[in-house]
Amino acid sequence: MTTTVHFLENSVKKPKPNADQIAFGKHFTDHMFVMDYETGKGWFDPRIVPYEPITLDPAAMIFHYGQTVFEGLKAYRTKEDRILLFRPEENFKRLNLSSERLSIPEIDQNLALDCLKELLEVEKDWVPTKEGNSLYIRPFVIATEPNLSLAPSQTYQFIIILSPVGSYYKEGIQPVRIHVEEEYTRAVRGGTGRAKTAGNYAAAYKAQEKATKEGYSQVLWLDGVEKKYIEEVGSMNVFFKVNGEVITPELNGSILEGITRKSIIEVLKDWNVPVKERKISLEELYDAYSKGQVEEAFGTGTAAVISPVGELNWGEKKMIFNDGQIGDLSQRLYDTLTGIQTGEIEDPYNWTVEVK
Repeated sequence: MTTTVHFLENSVKKPKPNADQIAFGKHFTDHMFVMDYETGKGWFDPRIVPYEPITLDPAAMIFHYGQTVFEGLKAYRTKEDRILLFRPEENFKRLNLSSERLSIPEIDQNLALDCLKELLEVEKDWVPTKEGNSLYIRPFVIATEPNLSLAPSQTYQFIIILSPVGSYYKEGIQPVRIHVEEEYTRAVRGGTGRAKTAGNYAAAYKAQEKATKEGYSQVLWLDGVEKKYIEEVGSMNVFFKVNGEVITPELNGSILEGITRKSIIEVLKDWNVPVKERKISLEELYDAYSKGQVEEAFGTGTAAVISPVGELNWGEKKMIFNDGQIGDLSQRLYDTLTGIQTGEIEDPYNWTVEVK
């Protein structure tokens, strides 16, 4: 690596959280990575510093125009005490795709990965040892220029913070109940749906509140134009196994290109399981369900890897998949991906990256 990352050690070390009581996103490590950007100068001053509050001008453009992107990935500790990342280059590739959509300058992907590795080397003791636990990694970019003009910022910060997290399924994989959202829209083609940006998630809160009140775990998002075609489930990509074939909505500009989604598709193809990326309407799904052809449904994402869908509520129509239990294919996919991520099984795809 040609760029020198300066290191300022935190003299006050935090106690590690109890391995059995780690809440998601509540605990943070001793250090964080920061790098600055100025128009005409580019990205500069990469540094690892003590984890601390960020000081910004009240007029910083992130507060007013929401110019920000982020990513989420994990570091896993193997039984041999190695630390592995899962396809991190895909995360930084997607970070740049999100940045391009929001007029944020891109970051050299190799540089970003090298900087992450250096941060993890400093914080390696924070990677949990308990089975099922991991170290969540949150890279993000914020617009920092103090300016209320409606134009892209001229200055930014790229920051990486780390958070130890517990197992998503503390009591085993439990299929979730999903409510079909027909009033609110997550994203539309030509909008920011394919970008991982803060506003997409804040815009989803209202629908999630409604679903939670009605006893559902997540919402199923439909396309924003016809309110007809399935797009995502909560903040995850979604798959359906119908009559032996796995179907997932095609990427259309409003759907986030999940890295777990991409990995699932590649694994299914490797297993010679028929898989198609295409439009699928609720009507088509319900028709197949009525004929007994929908065998499994599941969401995919970094946090859960696989989240089985046990029930889908569409107005007066309810669909119960696989008797509300996780399906054989969902379980096999979950075991395979988590096995690769944690080094439990061989990685035939060269997806894992070891932190030296």
